[in-house]
Amino acid sequence: MPVVVVESPAKAKTINKYLGSDYTVLASYGHVRDLPPKDGSVDPEHDFDMKWEVASDSKKHVKAIADALAEDNALILATDPDREGEAISWHLQEALTKRRSIKKDTAVSRVTFNAITKDAVTQAMKQPRQVDMPLVEAYLARRALDYLVGFNLSPVLWRKLPGAKSAGRVQSVCLRLIVEREMEIEAFRPREYWSVKALLGTPRGQEFEARLTVLAGKKLDKFDIENETQAELAVQAINSRDLEITSVEAKPANRNPSAPFMTSTLQQEASRKFGMGARQTMSVAQRLYEAGHITYMRTDGIDMAPEAVHAARDAIRDRYGDDYVPDSPRMYKNKAKNAQEAHECIRPTDMTRDAAALKLTDADQRKLYDLIWKRTLACQMAAARLERTTVDIGSKDGQVELRATGQVLLFDGFLRVYEEGRDDAVVDDDDKRLPQVAVGDRTDKRSVTPEQHFTQPPPRYTEATLVKRMEELGIGRPSTYASIVTTIQDRGYVRKDKNRLIPEDKGRLVIAFLQNYFRKYVGYDFTAGLEDELDQVSAGETDYKTVLNRFWRDFSAAIAETSELRITDVLEKINEVLEPHLFPPNEDGSDPRLCPNCGVGRLSMRTARSGGAFIGCSNYPECRYTRAFGPPGTEEESSIPPEGKLLGEDAGDEIRVFKGRFGPYVQRGAVTEDNKKPPRQSVPKDWPPEELELERALMLLSLPREIGPHPEDGVMVWANIGRYGPYLKHAESTSHRGGTNANLESLDEVFTVGMNRAVQLLAEKVASRGRRGGAAKTLRSLGDHPQEGGPIDIMEGKYGPYVKWDKINATLPKDVEPDALTLEQAIDLIAAKAATKGKRKKPAAKAKKAPARKPAGKKKTVSSKSAAE
Repeated sequence: MPVVVVESPAKAKTINKYLGSDYTVLASYGHVRDLPPKDGSVDPEHDFDMKWEVASDSKKHVKAIADALAEDNALILATDPDREGEAISWHLQEALTKRRSIKKDTAVSRVTFNAITKDAVTQAMKQPRQVDMPLVEAYLARRALDYLVGFNLSPVLWRKLPGAKSAGRVQSVCLRLIVEREMEIEAFRPREYWSVKALLGTPRGQEFEARLTVLAGKKLDKFDIENETQAELAVQAINSRDLEITSVEAKPANRNPSAPFMTSTLQQEASRKFGMGARQTMSVAQRLYEAGHITYMRTDGIDMAPEAVHAARDAIRDRYGDDYVPDSPRMYKNKAKNAQEAHECIRPTDMTRDAAALKLTDADQRKLYDLIWKRTLACQMAAARLERTTVDIGSKDGQVELRATGQVLLFDGFLRVYEEGRDDAVVDDDDKRLPQVAVGDRTDKRSVTPEQHFTQPPPRYTEATLVKRMEELGIGRPSTYASIVTTIQDRGYVRKDKNRLIPEDKGRLVIAFLQNYFRKYVGYDFTAGLEDELDQVSAGETDYKTVLNRFWRDFSAAIAETSELRITDVLEKINEVLEPHLFPPNEDGSDPRLCPNCGVGRLSMRTARSGGAFIGCSNYPECRYTRAFGPPGTEEESSIPPEGKLLGEDAGDEIRVFKGRFGPYVQRGAVTEDNKKPPRQSVPKDWPPEELELERALMLLSLPREIGPHPEDGVMVWANIGRYGPYLKHAESTSHRGGTNANLESLDEVFTVGMNRAVQLLAEKVASRGRRGGAAKTLRSLGDHPQEGGPIDIMEGKYGPYVKWDKINATLPKDVEPDALTLEQAIDLIAAKAATKGKRKKPAAKAKKAPARKPAGKKKTVSSKSAAE
């Protein structure tokens, strides 16, 4: 009974159903080996030797496969049909060989299938092969490159640019796209222009709209009417002339369907239509693939298997009739440079089954399958037929001419099923029917209206348009798009607002640094060229060690050149680079970097410990002027000056409110040589600092407030305002790390709460801790884990329902109801949680082992490199 290994338990369950009891189907739960996050995992000095480790959470899965092989001496590696899948198969073969579970007489084969259907799986079993080593070598090269960049460039960032987290071979280039788009938007200056429209009447009393295209006998360009005065003159020119129809032209037109989905276009369309992020789209598609509903979802290919084309045509004929089936099948050719990534398009495995027929319980799966099914059918349907009409209206002297356009849908064709979305709204004046007119017909002028317009800046990227741009530039591949876009958000370099990607300060700083000191490695052409070289490796045309050697020779030299850089030099260089953005020229010609507050210091960029940035005066602390990172005027003007707003005096001290880098605060007295840290207290968010009065400032400065000793033990009870709001503390002091804390309902309670109320709240808090240890309520039992054994239950938790198996608790997604969760989905959630737990444990495990060999040095290496991961 051969042992078949796939990535996930859900996929294992589906395949086991097709293969039956003659095979043992097990899951590897993704990659089983990885490079440990420490120096030396890739060794350029020894021909790029790579040291792999079996992840702690993968050991039990490898053992399960090894145990199965002890009884059945045949291994079939059936992981996904792409580079990552090939790499997992190679890792499994290497790990099992090292354990001596694979012997000289063990039959090891590799099979791939593009869809998890009975036909596809049984056909694949008849065509076994060996692991594709060129594809594995492309994976090894990519993994080594990512390691060498991450583990050598990230420490440079940490040392030279406080607050920076990491840099990556492709993620930094992706971040550059977003930063440059933001700078385009900030540098954009809108340009005014006008258009003129007329509502005209036909001899039969019908109305239609036309736009002015010729004025004073000259064809108008977009910016020819520059202002309101010129627009009014154009209106007068139309109103002072009689108009008649000068030409009518009607042309037939066809509109063809879009090609079927590949990875990038699926991510783009799911973003446009459903607002799904790239990672979410791929996660949902993965579940549909593993359930056998769609073909493999990581592909650059748009071709479709001949049998699938015929099945689509038959489904169209059955549902919509012969008129919707074109005379010959539509053929789509792959554009992918790398044949290894160009699998078949993403399509349903059964064309006759729509989303309703599948009875999918998960809303996201239902929506995405419906999208894929409709796009696939539409790509094989007849073209939509339209009639486009153009009517020109002019004056007899030829000085004025207007044009009306319209179109009529004669046959909907593929539009009956599907229409592709658009990234940005486009106003289409053509999509309307024009009335019946003839050359020579007089037209009445019902109204003539000038319209003001301004040019618009380029739009910020969405995840969909970013993936599209990356694809155009040749950056990344189907298997990496989602992870790249996700990583730059997880690092805090980019935030998403209303589905648009906006760079944070730290993201701008990282790109400014990299473009100055590692310009080549954030270049679009260089990154795309490296991807092409990796494609050549996977095609067996280039040796991967040659690619690594060539890269490392130049990259290591660039790293070495930064060793002598000082942080002050780096910041000044970034100031120079960003000067046009941060300090644009003043209209009066004065120095834009001269401090507007003291008139002496120079403005420059400063970094905060939090990783953000701001503009400050060089004359600090005498001058406390600061403004937000970015051009002047990008933040709202505040009534609080840099030297603080004087609220009054108390006991001979000035009480002022300041606007600091981390928020507004009140201060008693001034900073002097004798008093470098005068008393300060943050202003709560609910109190506008501009409206703060002396009485409230003194209340804040009186904190923490002593309520009195607790009646039971005599230990002090305090009221204070913390980073999470107002609270009580029962301890020797507010700085004491122990004791009991309890939240207060309002800010006013900090200043009014008495001992009786405080004792009650503290007692309730202590009691709630006791309840926290009680047994959680079981909402549903899903049965035993099919591979590992042990019950899987859905539990009721304090923060929402979660799945429990063994020692693993996995939170349910917000959009999934406990009653709707299936066993397969629960297993996926458990596997994902187990993987993240394993990643957190690894650095600690390494740290424990370090002292046995080289206590100080080894510990330092592990802790610094763990952060790079």
